Amino acid sequence: MTNSNSAGAAEGAVVRSLIPARIDRLTWSPFHTRMVLALGTAWVLDGLEITVASAVGAVLSEETTLGLSSTQVGAIATVYLLGEVFGALFFGRLSDALGRRNLFIVTLGVYLGGNALTALVWGSGPAALVFLYLTRFIAGAGIGGEYAAINSAIDEMMPARYRGRVDLGVNGTYWAGAIIGTLGTYVLLNNVELGLAWRLGFLIGPVIGIAVWGLRRHLPESPRWLILHGREDDAEQSMRQIEDAAVASGQTLTPLDDSQAISVRPGARHGYLSLLKVLFRRYPQRSVLGATLMITQSFLYNSIFFTYTLVLAKFYGVEAEATPIYLIAFAIGNLAGPLLLGRLFDTVGRRRMIAGTYLISGALLAVTAILFQSGALTALTQTIAWCVIFFFASAGASAAYLTVSEVFPQEVRAQAIAVFFAIAQCFGAIGPIFYGWLIGAGEDPFKLFLGYLIAAAVMVVGGVVEIFLGVDAEGKALEDVAPPLSAITDDDA
Repeated sequence: MTNSNSAGAAEGAVVRSLIPARIDRLTWSPFHTRMVLALGTAWVLDGLEITVASAVGAVLSEETTLGLSSTQVGAIATVYLLGEVFGALFFGRLSDALGRRNLFIVTLGVYLGGNALTALVWGSGPAALVFLYLTRFIAGAGIGGEYAAINSAIDEMMPARYRGRVDLGVNGTYWAGAIIGTLGTYVLLNNVELGLAWRLGFLIGPVIGIAVWGLRRHLPESPRWLILHGREDDAEQSMRQIEDAAVASGQTLTPLDDSQAISVRPGARHGYLSLLKVLFRRYPQRSVLGATLMITQSFLYNSIFFTYTLVLAKFYGVEAEATPIYLIAFAIGNLAGPLLLGRLFDTVGRRRMIAGTYLISGALLAVTAILFQSGALTALTQTIAWCVIFFFASAGASAAYLTVSEVFPQEVRAQAIAVFFAIAQCFGAIGPIFYGWLIGAGEDPFKLFLGYLIAAAVMVVGGVVEIFLGVDAEGKALEDVAPPLSAITDDDA
Protein backbone atom coordinates (compact mmCIF):
# COMPACT_ATOMS: atom_id res chain seq x y z
CA MET A 1 0.00 0.00 0.00
CA THR A 2 1.18 3.51 -0.65
CA ASN A 3 2.48 5.43 2.34
CA SER A 4 0.23 8.00 3.91
CA ASN A 5 0.31 9.94 7.13
CA SER A 6 -3.37 10.77 7.02
CA ALA A 7 -6.52 8.70 7.32
CA GLY A 8 -7.36 9.30 3.70
CA ALA A 9 -5.70 9.80 0.35
CA ALA A 10 -6.21 12.94 -1.68
CA GLU A 11 -9.18 12.77 -4.01
CA GLY A 12 -8.07 11.43 -7.37
CA ALA A 13 -4.80 10.00 -6.01
CA VAL A 14 -3.97 6.44 -6.95
CA VAL A 15 -3.98 3.91 -4.12
CA ARG A 16 -2.20 0.62 -4.64
CA SER A 17 -3.05 -2.02 -2.06
CA LEU A 18 -2.49 -5.66 -1.20
CA ILE A 19 -5.41 -5.73 1.24
CA PRO A 20 -7.74 -7.92 -0.89
CA ALA A 21 -4.94 -10.46 -1.31
CA ARG A 22 -4.12 -10.26 2.41
CA ILE A 23 -7.73 -11.06 3.26
CA ASP A 24 -7.91 -14.00 0.86
CA ARG A 25 -4.64 -15.60 2.02
CA LEU A 26 -6.04 -16.15 5.52
CA THR A 27 -7.40 -19.43 6.80
CA TRP A 28 -10.16 -19.64 9.40
CA SER A 29 -9.43 -17.82 12.67
CA PRO A 30 -11.37 -16.77 15.79
CA PHE A 31 -12.03 -13.42 14.09
CA HIS A 32 -14.11 -15.11 11.39
CA THR A 33 -16.07 -17.00 14.03
CA ARG A 34 -16.83 -13.76 15.90
CA MET A 35 -17.85 -12.07 12.67
CA VAL A 36 -20.29 -14.82 11.71
CA LEU A 37 -21.80 -14.88 15.22
CA ALA A 38 -22.13 -11.09 15.35
CA LEU A 39 -23.44 -10.48 11.85
CA GLY A 40 -25.22 -13.72 11.05
CA THR A 41 -28.02 -12.90 13.46
CA ALA A 42 -29.73 -10.72 10.84
CA TRP A 43 -31.34 -13.72 9.16
CA VAL A 44 -32.14 -15.35 12.50
CA LEU A 45 -34.01 -12.21 13.52
CA ASP A 46 -35.98 -12.04 10.26
CA GLY A 47 -37.07 -15.66 10.50
CA LEU A 48 -38.02 -15.11 14.11
CA GLU A 49 -40.00 -11.95 13.34
CA ILE A 50 -42.03 -13.53 10.56
CA THR A 51 -42.81 -16.57 12.72
CA VAL A 52 -43.75 -14.59 15.82
CA ALA A 53 -46.05 -12.29 13.83
CA SER A 54 -47.77 -15.30 12.27
CA ALA A 55 -48.08 -17.14 15.58
CA VAL A 56 -49.61 -14.25 17.54
CA GLY A 57 -51.92 -13.12 14.72
CA ALA A 58 -54.94 -14.98 16.05
CA VAL A 59 -54.24 -13.69 19.57
CA LEU A 60 -54.28 -10.06 18.41
CA SER A 61 -57.83 -10.53 17.15
CA GLU A 62 -59.06 -11.34 20.68
CA GLU A 63 -61.04 -8.61 22.43
CA THR A 64 -58.80 -9.04 25.48
CA THR A 65 -55.75 -7.96 23.44
CA LEU A 66 -56.02 -5.51 20.51
CA GLY A 67 -59.28 -6.74 18.97
CA LEU A 68 -58.01 -6.60 15.38
CA SER A 69 -59.95 -7.93 12.41
CA SER A 70 -58.48 -10.68 10.21
CA THR A 71 -57.70 -8.09 7.54
CA GLN A 72 -55.92 -5.87 10.05
CA VAL A 73 -53.89 -8.82 11.34
CA GLY A 74 -52.91 -9.80 7.80
CA ALA A 75 -51.78 -6.25 7.12
CA ILE A 76 -49.15 -6.53 9.89
CA ALA A 77 -47.04 -8.81 7.66
CA THR A 78 -47.58 -6.52 4.67
CA VAL A 79 -46.41 -3.46 6.59
CA TYR A 80 -43.37 -5.35 7.88
CA LEU A 81 -42.55 -6.39 4.29
CA LEU A 82 -42.85 -2.79 3.07
CA GLY A 83 -40.54 -1.75 5.89
CA GLU A 84 -37.98 -4.33 4.77
CA VAL A 85 -38.06 -3.03 1.20
CA PHE A 86 -37.71 0.58 2.34
CA GLY A 87 -34.94 -0.29 4.80
CA ALA A 88 -32.97 -2.28 2.25
CA LEU A 89 -33.05 0.55 -0.29
CA PHE A 90 -32.44 3.38 2.20
CA PHE A 91 -29.76 1.77 4.33
CA GLY A 92 -28.21 -0.01 1.35
CA ARG A 93 -27.36 3.38 -0.16
CA LEU A 94 -25.95 4.57 3.16
CA SER A 95 -23.91 1.39 3.59
CA ASP A 96 -22.08 2.01 0.31
CA ALA A 97 -21.58 5.67 1.20
CA LEU A 98 -20.85 5.59 4.95
CA GLY A 99 -19.43 2.13 5.58
CA ARG A 100 -20.51 -1.37 6.53
CA ARG A 101 -19.72 -1.11 10.24
CA ASN A 102 -21.66 2.12 10.77
CA LEU A 103 -24.73 0.64 9.18
CA PHE A 104 -24.74 -2.83 10.72
CA ILE A 105 -24.73 -1.12 14.12
CA VAL A 106 -27.39 1.45 13.18
CA THR A 107 -29.74 -1.06 11.52
CA LEU A 108 -29.63 -3.34 14.57
CA GLY A 109 -30.57 -0.34 16.71
CA VAL A 110 -33.49 0.49 14.41
CA TYR A 111 -34.74 -3.08 14.63
CA LEU A 112 -34.43 -3.17 18.43
CA GLY A 113 -36.31 0.12 18.73
CA GLY A 114 -39.12 -0.98 16.43
CA ASN A 115 -39.72 -4.20 18.36
CA ALA A 116 -39.55 -2.52 21.75
CA LEU A 117 -42.21 -0.07 20.57
CA THR A 118 -44.38 -2.94 19.27
CA ALA A 119 -44.45 -4.45 22.75
CA LEU A 120 -45.71 -1.09 24.08
CA VAL A 121 -48.78 -0.91 21.83
CA TRP A 122 -51.81 -0.59 24.05
CA GLY A 123 -55.54 -0.11 23.81
CA SER A 124 -57.59 -0.33 20.64
CA GLY A 125 -58.94 1.91 17.93
CA PRO A 126 -57.36 3.71 14.97
CA ALA A 127 -54.56 5.34 16.96
CA ALA A 128 -53.34 2.05 18.44
CA LEU A 129 -53.56 0.38 15.02
CA VAL A 130 -51.53 3.12 13.31
CA PHE A 131 -48.92 2.95 16.07
CA LEU A 132 -48.73 -0.86 15.71
CA TYR A 133 -48.20 -0.61 11.96
CA LEU A 134 -45.59 2.12 12.42
CA THR A 135 -43.59 -0.03 14.84
CA ARG A 136 -43.68 -3.04 12.49
CA PHE A 137 -42.55 -0.82 9.61
CA ILE A 138 -39.61 0.42 11.69
CA ALA A 139 -38.62 -3.12 12.71
CA GLY A 140 -38.86 -4.26 9.09
CA ALA A 141 -36.74 -1.31 7.94
CA GLY A 142 -34.04 -2.34 10.38
CA ILE A 143 -33.99 -5.93 9.12
CA GLY A 144 -34.04 -4.83 5.48
CA GLY A 145 -31.05 -2.59 6.14
CA GLU A 146 -29.29 -5.45 7.90
CA TYR A 147 -29.33 -7.57 4.74
CA ALA A 148 -27.52 -4.99 2.63
CA ALA A 149 -24.85 -3.96 5.17
CA ILE A 150 -24.16 -7.41 6.60
CA ASN A 151 -23.97 -9.46 3.40
CA SER A 152 -21.57 -6.83 2.05
CA ALA A 153 -19.40 -6.93 5.17
CA ILE A 154 -19.25 -10.72 5.30
CA ASP A 155 -18.32 -11.05 1.63
CA GLU A 156 -15.64 -8.37 1.86
CA MET A 157 -13.94 -9.70 5.00
CA MET A 158 -14.28 -13.43 4.37
CA PRO A 159 -11.44 -15.27 2.54
CA ALA A 160 -12.56 -16.33 -0.93
CA ARG A 161 -12.18 -20.04 -0.14
CA TYR A 162 -14.92 -19.82 2.52
CA ARG A 163 -17.20 -17.16 1.06
CA GLY A 164 -19.80 -19.47 -0.46
CA ARG A 165 -20.32 -21.81 2.48
CA VAL A 166 -20.36 -18.96 5.00
CA ASP A 167 -22.91 -16.94 3.02
CA LEU A 168 -25.14 -19.98 2.61
CA GLY A 169 -24.84 -20.91 6.26
CA VAL A 170 -25.62 -17.39 7.43
CA ASN A 171 -28.55 -16.97 5.03
CA GLY A 172 -29.91 -20.38 6.02
CA THR A 173 -30.10 -19.38 9.69
CA TYR A 174 -33.37 -17.66 8.83
CA TRP A 175 -34.86 -21.04 9.65
CA ALA A 176 -33.11 -21.23 13.00
CA GLY A 177 -34.98 -18.02 13.77
CA ALA A 178 -38.22 -19.63 12.62
CA ILE A 179 -37.63 -22.54 15.01
CA ILE A 180 -36.85 -20.20 17.92
CA GLY A 181 -39.91 -18.10 17.14
CA THR A 182 -42.19 -21.13 16.92
CA LEU A 183 -41.00 -22.67 20.17
CA GLY A 184 -40.90 -19.33 21.99
CA THR A 185 -44.42 -18.26 21.07
CA TYR A 186 -45.79 -21.75 21.68
CA VAL A 187 -44.46 -21.70 25.24
CA LEU A 188 -45.57 -18.11 25.87
CA LEU A 189 -49.06 -18.46 24.45
CA ASN A 190 -49.71 -21.60 26.46
CA ASN A 191 -48.22 -20.51 29.76
CA VAL A 192 -48.59 -16.72 30.03
CA GLU A 193 -51.65 -14.50 30.03
CA LEU A 194 -52.36 -13.63 26.37
CA GLY A 195 -52.22 -9.85 26.86
CA LEU A 196 -48.64 -10.20 28.05
CA ALA A 197 -47.60 -13.25 26.02
CA TRP A 198 -47.80 -11.61 22.59
CA ARG A 199 -45.75 -8.64 23.82
CA LEU A 200 -43.07 -10.93 25.19
CA GLY A 201 -43.08 -12.76 21.86
CA PHE A 202 -42.03 -9.60 20.05
CA LEU A 203 -39.21 -9.14 22.58
CA ILE A 204 -37.55 -12.51 21.84
CA GLY A 205 -35.70 -10.98 18.88
CA PRO A 206 -34.41 -7.92 20.78
CA VAL A 207 -33.01 -10.20 23.50
CA ILE A 208 -30.91 -11.93 20.83
CA GLY A 209 -30.05 -8.58 19.23
CA ILE A 210 -28.79 -7.09 22.49
CA ALA A 211 -26.68 -10.20 23.09
CA VAL A 212 -24.71 -9.63 19.85
CA TRP A 213 -24.56 -5.82 20.13
CA GLY A 214 -21.24 -5.94 21.95
CA LEU A 215 -19.73 -8.31 19.39
CA ARG A 216 -20.64 -5.98 16.55
CA ARG A 217 -19.19 -2.94 18.29
CA HIS A 218 -15.76 -4.61 18.32
CA LEU A 219 -15.72 -5.64 14.66
CA PRO A 220 -13.58 -3.54 12.32
CA GLU A 221 -14.75 -1.71 9.24
CA SER A 222 -14.34 -3.59 5.96
CA PRO A 223 -10.74 -2.91 4.84
CA ARG A 224 -11.87 -3.25 1.23
CA TRP A 225 -14.47 -0.50 1.72
CA LEU A 226 -11.89 1.75 3.40
CA ILE A 227 -9.41 1.37 0.54
CA LEU A 228 -12.00 2.30 -2.07
CA HIS A 229 -12.73 5.44 -0.05
CA GLY A 230 -9.07 6.42 0.17
CA ARG A 231 -8.76 5.77 3.91
CA GLU A 232 -5.47 3.91 3.74
CA ASP A 233 -4.40 4.22 7.38
CA ASP A 234 -7.80 3.10 8.64
CA ALA A 235 -7.75 0.17 6.20
CA GLU A 236 -4.31 -0.86 7.47
CA GLN A 237 -5.51 -0.68 11.07
CA SER A 238 -8.56 -2.88 10.33
CA MET A 239 -6.46 -5.32 8.36
CA ARG A 240 -3.93 -5.64 11.19
CA GLN A 241 -6.75 -6.41 13.62
CA ILE A 242 -7.87 -9.27 11.38
CA GLU A 243 -4.34 -10.54 10.79
CA ASP A 244 -3.40 -10.34 14.48
CA ALA A 245 -6.30 -12.67 15.30
CA ALA A 246 -5.06 -15.08 12.62
CA VAL A 247 -1.47 -15.02 13.91
CA ALA A 248 -2.65 -15.48 17.50
CA SER A 249 -4.47 -18.65 16.40
CA GLY A 250 -1.22 -20.10 15.05
CA GLN A 251 -1.37 -19.09 11.40
CA THR A 252 1.76 -18.15 9.46
CA LEU A 253 1.15 -15.35 6.97
CA THR A 254 2.81 -16.16 3.67
CA PRO A 255 4.53 -13.28 1.82
CA LEU A 256 2.62 -11.68 -1.05
CA ASP A 257 3.95 -10.42 -4.35
CA ASP A 258 3.19 -6.87 -5.48
CA SER A 259 1.62 -8.31 -8.63
CA GLN A 260 -1.33 -9.32 -6.41
CA ALA A 261 -2.07 -5.69 -5.50
CA ILE A 262 -4.95 -3.67 -6.91
CA SER A 263 -4.81 -0.02 -7.96
CA VAL A 264 -7.82 2.24 -7.44
CA ARG A 265 -8.53 5.93 -7.68
CA PRO A 266 -10.92 6.85 -4.80
CA GLY A 267 -13.09 9.91 -5.04
CA ALA A 268 -16.39 9.35 -6.84
CA ARG A 269 -19.57 8.70 -4.85
CA HIS A 270 -21.83 6.07 -6.32
CA GLY A 271 -25.59 6.03 -5.87
CA TYR A 272 -28.47 4.20 -7.50
CA LEU A 273 -27.82 5.98 -10.81
CA SER A 274 -24.36 4.39 -10.88
CA LEU A 275 -25.94 1.07 -10.01
CA LEU A 276 -28.38 1.31 -12.93
CA LYS A 277 -25.48 1.93 -15.29
CA VAL A 278 -23.68 -1.09 -13.86
CA LEU A 279 -26.78 -3.29 -14.15
CA PHE A 280 -27.85 -2.33 -17.66
CA ARG A 281 -24.57 -1.38 -19.35
CA ARG A 282 -21.73 -3.32 -17.75
CA TYR A 283 -23.44 -6.46 -16.44
CA PRO A 284 -26.82 -6.98 -18.15
CA GLN A 285 -26.54 -10.78 -18.11
CA ARG A 286 -25.64 -10.83 -14.42
CA SER A 287 -28.61 -8.54 -13.76
CA VAL A 288 -30.94 -10.98 -15.50
CA LEU A 289 -29.35 -13.82 -13.54
CA GLY A 290 -29.69 -12.07 -10.17
CA ALA A 291 -33.28 -11.01 -10.79
CA THR A 292 -34.29 -14.48 -11.99
CA LEU A 293 -32.73 -16.32 -9.06
CA MET A 294 -34.18 -13.93 -6.49
CA ILE A 295 -37.68 -13.77 -7.97
CA THR A 296 -38.05 -17.51 -8.50
CA GLN A 297 -36.92 -18.50 -5.01
CA SER A 298 -39.02 -15.78 -3.41
CA PHE A 299 -42.13 -16.87 -5.31
CA LEU A 300 -41.61 -20.48 -4.23
CA TYR A 301 -41.01 -19.67 -0.58
CA ASN A 302 -43.79 -17.16 -0.15
CA SER A 303 -46.20 -19.47 -1.98
CA ILE A 304 -45.50 -22.53 0.16
CA PHE A 305 -44.41 -21.17 3.52
CA PHE A 306 -47.17 -18.62 4.10
CA THR A 307 -49.91 -21.12 3.15
CA TYR A 308 -48.27 -24.09 4.86
CA THR A 309 -50.64 -24.29 7.80
CA LEU A 310 -53.67 -23.69 5.58
CA VAL A 311 -52.84 -26.77 3.49
CA LEU A 312 -52.41 -28.88 6.63
CA ALA A 313 -55.70 -27.67 8.06
CA LYS A 314 -57.84 -27.60 4.90
CA PHE A 315 -56.68 -30.78 3.14
CA TYR A 316 -55.33 -32.94 5.96
CA GLY A 317 -57.52 -31.89 8.88
CA VAL A 318 -54.64 -30.95 11.18
CA GLU A 319 -55.77 -29.02 14.26
CA ALA A 320 -54.47 -25.46 14.52
CA GLU A 321 -52.80 -26.22 17.85
CA ALA A 322 -50.69 -28.97 16.24
CA THR A 323 -49.39 -27.03 13.23
CA PRO A 324 -46.28 -25.66 15.03
CA ILE A 325 -44.90 -29.22 15.25
CA TYR A 326 -45.10 -29.57 11.47
CA LEU A 327 -43.64 -26.09 11.01
CA ILE A 328 -40.59 -27.01 13.10
CA ALA A 329 -39.98 -30.09 10.94
CA PHE A 330 -40.27 -27.94 7.81
CA ALA A 331 -37.84 -25.39 9.26
CA ILE A 332 -35.29 -28.07 10.17
CA GLY A 333 -35.19 -29.27 6.56
CA ASN A 334 -34.64 -25.70 5.38
CA LEU A 335 -31.88 -25.10 7.93
CA ALA A 336 -30.05 -28.34 7.12
CA GLY A 337 -29.77 -27.67 3.37
CA PRO A 338 -27.42 -24.64 3.40
CA LEU A 339 -25.41 -25.99 6.35
CA LEU A 340 -24.78 -29.42 4.82
CA LEU A 341 -24.49 -28.42 1.15
CA GLY A 342 -22.74 -25.07 1.59
CA ARG A 343 -19.18 -26.41 1.25
CA LEU A 344 -20.01 -27.84 -2.17
CA PHE A 345 -20.71 -24.35 -3.51
CA ASP A 346 -17.01 -23.58 -2.91
CA THR A 347 -15.67 -26.90 -4.22
CA VAL A 348 -18.04 -28.27 -6.86
CA GLY A 349 -18.77 -24.70 -7.93
CA ARG A 350 -21.49 -22.07 -7.99
CA ARG A 351 -23.00 -22.81 -11.38
CA ARG A 352 -23.38 -26.57 -10.90
CA MET A 353 -24.68 -26.35 -7.35
CA ILE A 354 -27.09 -23.46 -7.86
CA ALA A 355 -28.54 -24.94 -11.04
CA GLY A 356 -28.68 -28.37 -9.40
CA THR A 357 -30.51 -27.25 -6.27
CA TYR A 358 -33.04 -25.25 -8.28
CA LEU A 359 -33.70 -28.07 -10.76
CA ILE A 360 -33.85 -30.82 -8.11
CA SER A 361 -36.25 -28.88 -5.89
CA GLY A 362 -38.45 -28.05 -8.89
CA ALA A 363 -38.54 -31.68 -10.04
CA LEU A 364 -39.30 -32.97 -6.53
CA LEU A 365 -42.10 -30.43 -6.12
CA ALA A 366 -43.66 -31.61 -9.38
CA VAL A 367 -43.55 -35.24 -8.19
CA THR A 368 -45.05 -34.22 -4.85
CA ALA A 369 -47.81 -32.32 -6.66
CA ILE A 370 -48.76 -35.50 -8.51
CA LEU A 371 -48.82 -37.49 -5.27
CA PHE A 372 -50.92 -34.76 -3.64
CA GLN A 373 -53.47 -34.81 -6.47
CA SER A 374 -53.73 -38.60 -6.33
CA GLY A 375 -54.45 -38.52 -2.60
CA ALA A 376 -51.37 -40.56 -1.77
CA LEU A 377 -50.07 -38.17 0.90
CA THR A 378 -50.90 -37.67 4.56
CA ALA A 379 -50.00 -34.68 6.73
CA LEU A 380 -46.86 -36.53 7.81
CA THR A 381 -45.72 -37.65 4.37
CA GLN A 382 -46.55 -34.24 2.89
CA THR A 383 -44.33 -32.63 5.52
CA ILE A 384 -41.53 -35.12 4.85
CA ALA A 385 -41.80 -34.35 1.13
CA TRP A 386 -41.59 -30.60 1.79
CA CYS A 387 -38.58 -31.14 4.07
CA VAL A 388 -36.72 -32.94 1.28
CA ILE A 389 -37.76 -30.40 -1.37
CA PHE A 390 -36.72 -27.42 0.70
CA PHE A 391 -33.48 -29.06 1.82
CA PHE A 392 -32.36 -28.34 -1.75
CA ALA A 393 -34.46 -25.22 -2.35
CA SER A 394 -33.14 -23.53 0.79
CA ALA A 395 -29.53 -23.98 -0.33
CA GLY A 396 -30.43 -22.59 -3.74
CA ALA A 397 -32.31 -19.64 -2.29
CA SER A 398 -29.39 -18.78 0.00
CA ALA A 399 -27.08 -19.00 -3.02
CA ALA A 400 -29.26 -16.46 -4.83
CA TYR A 401 -28.38 -13.92 -2.13
CA LEU A 402 -24.73 -14.97 -2.42
CA THR A 403 -24.86 -14.37 -6.17
CA VAL A 404 -26.19 -10.81 -6.04
CA SER A 405 -23.71 -9.92 -3.29
CA GLU A 406 -20.56 -11.03 -5.13
CA VAL A 407 -21.08 -10.45 -8.87
CA PHE A 408 -21.29 -6.64 -8.83
CA PRO A 409 -18.58 -4.03 -8.05
CA GLN A 410 -17.88 -3.20 -4.45
CA GLU A 411 -18.86 0.48 -4.72
CA VAL A 412 -22.49 -0.49 -5.38
CA ARG A 413 -22.56 -3.90 -3.66
CA ALA A 414 -24.94 -3.04 -0.81
CA GLN A 415 -27.25 -1.16 -3.17
CA ALA A 416 -27.31 -4.12 -5.56
CA ILE A 417 -28.27 -6.45 -2.71
CA ALA A 418 -30.98 -3.98 -1.68
CA VAL A 419 -32.46 -3.65 -5.16
CA PHE A 420 -32.61 -7.38 -5.86
CA PHE A 421 -33.96 -8.03 -2.37
CA ALA A 422 -36.71 -5.46 -2.98
CA ILE A 423 -37.55 -6.98 -6.37
CA ALA A 424 -37.75 -10.44 -4.84
CA GLN A 425 -40.00 -9.29 -1.99
CA CYS A 426 -42.39 -7.50 -4.36
CA PHE A 427 -42.76 -10.49 -6.68
CA GLY A 428 -42.82 -12.90 -3.76
CA ALA A 429 -45.79 -11.05 -2.27
CA ILE A 430 -47.91 -12.37 -5.17
CA GLY A 431 -47.50 -15.95 -3.98
CA PRO A 432 -49.48 -16.00 -0.71
CA ILE A 433 -52.45 -14.23 -2.28
CA PHE A 434 -52.50 -16.49 -5.33
CA TYR A 435 -52.06 -19.72 -3.37
CA GLY A 436 -54.52 -18.64 -0.70
CA TRP A 437 -57.09 -18.34 -3.50
CA LEU A 438 -56.13 -21.77 -4.87
CA ILE A 439 -56.55 -23.37 -1.43
CA GLY A 440 -59.93 -21.74 -0.79
CA ALA A 441 -62.04 -23.88 1.48
CA GLY A 442 -60.00 -26.99 0.68
CA GLU A 443 -62.66 -28.46 -1.60
CA ASP A 444 -60.73 -28.58 -4.89
CA PRO A 445 -57.22 -30.09 -4.64
CA PHE A 446 -56.81 -29.89 -8.42
CA LYS A 447 -56.36 -26.11 -8.33
CA LEU A 448 -53.60 -26.43 -5.75
CA PHE A 449 -52.07 -29.23 -7.80
CA LEU A 450 -51.77 -26.82 -10.73
CA GLY A 451 -50.36 -24.21 -8.38
CA TYR A 452 -47.63 -26.58 -7.24
CA LEU A 453 -46.76 -27.36 -10.86
CA ILE A 454 -46.45 -23.62 -11.52
CA ALA A 455 -44.08 -23.21 -8.55
CA ALA A 456 -42.06 -26.21 -9.79
CA ALA A 457 -41.77 -24.69 -13.26
CA VAL A 458 -40.68 -21.38 -11.77
CA MET A 459 -37.78 -23.07 -9.94
CA VAL A 460 -36.78 -24.96 -13.08
CA VAL A 461 -36.60 -21.63 -14.94
CA GLY A 462 -34.20 -20.35 -12.28
CA GLY A 463 -32.02 -23.44 -12.67
CA VAL A 464 -31.91 -23.19 -16.47
CA VAL A 465 -30.96 -19.49 -16.35
CA GLU A 466 -28.15 -20.33 -13.91
CA ILE A 467 -26.78 -22.94 -16.33
CA PHE A 468 -26.43 -20.39 -19.12
CA LEU A 469 -25.71 -17.16 -17.21
CA GLY A 470 -24.13 -18.37 -13.96
CA VAL A 471 -20.88 -16.85 -12.74
CA ASP A 472 -18.08 -19.20 -11.65
CA ALA A 473 -17.07 -17.15 -8.59
CA GLU A 474 -15.89 -19.99 -6.34
CA GLY A 475 -12.44 -19.41 -4.86
CA LYS A 476 -12.00 -16.09 -6.65
CA ALA A 477 -11.26 -12.71 -5.12
CA LEU A 478 -14.19 -10.32 -5.29
CA GLU A 479 -12.06 -7.99 -7.43
CA ASP A 480 -11.59 -10.80 -9.98
CA VAL A 481 -15.31 -11.57 -10.05
CA ALA A 482 -16.27 -7.90 -10.50
CA PRO A 483 -13.48 -5.26 -10.68
CA PRO A 484 -14.19 -2.10 -8.65
CA LEU A 485 -15.58 0.82 -10.63
CA SER A 486 -12.57 2.83 -9.48
CA ALA A 487 -10.01 0.18 -10.46
CA ILE A 488 -7.25 1.29 -12.83
CA THR A 489 -4.48 -0.51 -14.66
CA ASP A 490 -0.82 0.22 -14.09
CA ASP A 491 -0.77 2.05 -17.42
CA ASP A 492 -3.54 4.36 -16.23
CA ALA A 493 -1.96 5.11 -12.84
